[in-house]
Amino acid sequence: MGGVATTERPLASARRLILPLALAQFICSFAGSNMNVMIADISDDLDTTVKGVQTTITLFLLIMAVLMIPCSKLTDRWGRKRCFMLGLTLYGIGALLSALSPNLGVLIVGNSVLEGVGTALLIPPVYILATLWFTDTASRAWAFGAISGLGGIGAAAGPLIGGLITTAIDWRAAFVFQAIVVATIVLLSRNLVDPLAPDPDRPFDGIGAVLSAVGMFCVVFGILQAGSDNTLFFGFLAIGAAFLAGFFLHIRRCERAGKEPLLSSALFRNRTCNLALVTQNIQWLLLMGISFVVSVFLQEVRGYNAIQTGVVFTAATVGILLASFAQRRLAKRFAQRTLIIAGFVVTLAGIGLLLGFVHTSSRAVAFAPGLFLIGLGVGAI
Repeated sequence: MGGVATTERPLASARRLILPLALAQFICSFAGSNMNVMIADISDDLDTTVKGVQTTITLFLLIMAVLMIPCSKLTDRWGRKRCFMLGLTLYGIGALLSALSPNLGVLIVGNSVLEGVGTALLIPPVYILATLWFTDTASRAWAFGAISGLGGIGAAAGPLIGGLITTAIDWRAAFVFQAIVVATIVLLSRNLVDPLAPDPDRPFDGIGAVLSAVGMFCVVFGILQAGSDNTLFFGFLAIGAAFLAGFFLHIRRCERAGKEPLLSSALFRNRTCNLALVTQNIQWLLLMGISFVVSVFLQEVRGYNAIQTGVVFTAATVGILLASFAQRRLAKRFAQRTLIIAGFVVTLAGIGLLLGFVHTSSRAVAFAPGLFLIGLGVGAI
């Protein structure tokens, strides 16, 4: 099952290749959104506060973001499949530890640290392997559509699935569900072959890894303080910007010396790459941000329980599913630029409907049109 996939690769074989990668993106996105509907249950059970649980969620996303670039580079040294399997292992252990956590501290270790590090290790190989296996536009659009589609479903359906599990069983069962999915992915990945051999002698830029990690941590942490403490907001943003500027100067110095930096500066001279990075950042910012804000609003303001909150997000899940299933067909008929612009237009229309209807109606159905269009637009992007 190794090698590079093309349009001639049988569909069944292509699905076997992409299924574990798509499921991995699904469970990581699920982890980022399903806890939003369990905030009240977890805080009551562990005798902590809503802010404490929100901090746990934030730390998971923060650790994942900080380590993503260094872990991407490690795939060259350790191999893409090895990093993928190691990430799954750490994630599974973290999920089980979270399920058994007696207090907030253990939950932070399991969910924020172990699952965060595991996600940073396993996500880069998902997209690297898909890029290596699928080379033409149509098949790659299908592969990325399947991966991103399941990722979007994980983010959008996370509140629904998490709500159902929490209401029917217990919030801890949601972490057991994650561990079961991870175990399934490990079994499905046994026969996957890395198209490129690992290079243990490949240099690793430790200084660059530290500078980028500290810089990103400070920037993200500063953003999280916006609205609550403006001094910390501007202070951490300034420190983060200084470290990231130092990181940029460091990689330029490495390149002039003929050394391999953590990240090539040539990447940012590629207009297509820059647009792709901005687009994907906005895409996930919209999806994860809306999921978080709407979930907290429904529970804290409207008084919805976990399953009621999850049901509201069904509309977004349906939109993402429709867009994902149509990816291969749309990629053959329309230019990628057209699809992305259309996706943004539909997403903005969905946000407008969400804001308009929610302010004029107290019914849960008022969320449906906006969330559906947001899911449809993000799925298209």
